[in-house]
Amino acid sequence: MSELKRTALHDLHIELGARMVPFSGYEMPVQYAPGVLKEHLQCRAAAGLFDVGHMGQVILRPRSGDVADAARALESLVPVDVLGLAPGRQRYAMFTDDAGGILDDLMVANRDDHLFLVVNAACKADDLAHLRAHLGDTCAVDEITDRGLLALQGPAAEAVLEGLAPGAAGLRFMDVATLASDFGPLWVSRSGYTGEDGFEISVEAGQAEPLARALLADGAVEPIGLGARDSLRLEAGLCLYGQDIDRSTSPVEAGLSWAIQKVRRTGGARAGGFPGAVRILDELDTGPGRLRVGLRPQTRAPMREGTRLFAAETGGDPVGAVTSGAFGPSVEAPISMGYVPVDLAGEGRNLWGEVRGKRLPVRVAALPFTAAKYKR
Repeated sequence: MSELKRTALHDLHIELGARMVPFSGYEMPVQYAPGVLKEHLQCRAAAGLFDVGHMGQVILRPRSGDVADAARALESLVPVDVLGLAPGRQRYAMFTDDAGGILDDLMVANRDDHLFLVVNAACKADDLAHLRAHLGDTCAVDEITDRGLLALQGPAAEAVLEGLAPGAAGLRFMDVATLASDFGPLWVSRSGYTGEDGFEISVEAGQAEPLARALLADGAVEPIGLGARDSLRLEAGLCLYGQDIDRSTSPVEAGLSWAIQKVRRTGGARAGGFPGAVRILDELDTGPGRLRVGLRPQTRAPMREGTRLFAAETGGDPVGAVTSGAFGPSVEAPISMGYVPVDLAGEGRNLWGEVRGKRLPVRVAALPFTAAKYKR
């Protein structure tokens, strides 16, 4: 794996006995000695520390000096309300293409005089090129390469971080702030990718390992790898780019309509004006042809990505496919997500998934599989 990039926490992962794997061009920990199931339950019960330093951190700085100009510019690439995002707040967004597909999903924060974006590792080079090509005249687009990124998730996260960065406990879900600490200024958001309360923390690269060690010194915190990160986000009904969403899926099909505010919809003050608006607005108004749904296999075996779905036990063509699937440690059952036609998307609908040539029963279920515990 010598050609892979490494995060600022690489040496710590090795010291902690992590099993390292290639992921989005980086060498990343998939699990530690306790294993995926115990790491998953640790995050639900207390707190887990995740290395997300492979993600892209990007600053959009308006050339005019007015952050509203950066917000207006970014709205030309995303279907969400960026102009209405207050200082100290962040919002989920997605880049769309001309066909209404999703190029990437991201977080956008208003940090008073600039916008701070966190994008997916596998997409960050393309995202940077996309931003520079379309917004370069309005904004300076700078990738932040001298800061690590950590996520502290779970019910104990607030107390742990408050002890190292006073002020963390006062943040609400989707608040952002710069907090003083012994590890330099921390760019903190109250958000994450597990469905649990918690924080994402951008820290000077040289202080990433000392901060991680300080967090792990608390008995409530254990390191968590990519394996448990995936099962946690699946239980929370959260999409993984490249599996559950991509250029072949629209935000409406993906069940992300909640992220498109009224002001960007038909009849809104700034309706449309983003790539793929014709399709996306039409689907918002009249409905899509298919939907992302939760799926509960009626056997003990998980139905994983690529499993074809059928409307009947025998005969007929596939009606959809599983995009993510695993065993859910918290729900103690296999769980999946996938896309099916709208007329088959009702909760409780019985379908069949083809596993090793045999069709097995699976039932459409509500998302998320575990309720979110965000601090509102």
